[in-house]
Amino acid sequence: MSKKYFTITEANILLPILEKELVELQQLKTSYQYKEKELRMIKEKSTHKLQTDTEIIFIKESELEFMEMQAQLYLSNIHSFGVQLKDINLGLLDFPAYINGEEVLLCWKQGETEITHYHYTHEGFNGRKKL
Repeated sequence: MSKKYFTITEANILLPILEKELVELQQLKTSYQYKEKELRMIKEKSTHKLQTDTEIIFIKESELEFMEMQAQLYLSNIHSFGVQLKDINLGLLDFPAYINGEEVLLCWKQGETEITHYHYTHEGFNGRKKL
């Protein structure tokens, strides 16, 4: 699959779709962390009781596996557009583009209404420049 390059307009048009996927992924991550902690606690308690809650542990582990598959689906959806997810928590997305013949990454952070920054491919978020 060849690399996709975006115009600012094309990238901005995708933002509502990508933001929805990102929010779902963030919520899933939070839920996953909660359930993972819950599973650790159940396992700890069952070792102290000298008996295992095998059925409960199996169910919790299955839920976590399913959530991992869901997360992979959200990531695949985002990547299928040719967009790079840089940070789930901050909601950072990069869109490959060209500015003045140079390859750059249009940079969007969750909460911004549109893309207003870019950085060179060797720089990260801290190297953002105004368009």
